[in-house]
Amino acid sequence: MSRADAARNRELLIDAASAELSEHGLDVSVARIAARAGVAKGTVFNHFSSKEELVSAIFCEQLGALAATGEALLEHPDPRDALLRFVTAGAELQADDRSFCEAAIATSRDHPAIRAASDRLAQVAEKLTSRARQAGAIRADVTGHDIVLLLGAPTRIAAPLAAARPDLWRRYLHLIFDGLRPEAVAHELPVTAPTHRDFTTAATR
Repeated sequence: MSRADAARNRELLIDAASAELSEHGLDVSVARIAARAGVAKGTVFNHFSSKEELVSAIFCEQLGALAATGEALLEHPDPRDALLRFVTAGAELQADDRSFCEAAIATSRDHPAIRAASDRLAQVAEKLTSRARQAGAIRADVTGHDIVLLLGAPTRIAAPLAAARPDLWRRYLHLIFDGLRPEAVAHELPVTAPTHRDFTTAATR
């Protein structure tokens, strides 16, 4: 097989696996992914040592795409709107793709590629958050790590009604985001924001 054919097969597998995982979650079989890609099941393992490695590759791509969205939003003239768009993009990804939340829990954050992609996302989130803080658009004690964790909150809150109200998560996203406003009569938060060390410690357990 030529290098071009191998690259094409890998791209087909990534696309097929992304679609299958998005629709059916992490329980989808390798055989089903291969069939959707139009390749033999063995071809999957020629490119990825295990299904877990395939899932990790897709999760890294998802994290990278979200980070790229955030990087583009650093040029947005309104820091608060830029942060809202970033949080919306993250929540929308999780609402549209069943596998993203599952992969976030199931994949090892100690995996080098996932760790690098997660660090990139956290750095982008902090830059967007810092811009909003400096503009006085959000409360001063909100950090980028807070924002990373909040990305999944709207869809988790609305999950029990997702089948009947697939867009309900947007209501909770805006309720959450309004809670970041500095104008609110906010109380001091009872515990400190998570740190990079917290994320690293969680990844190794």
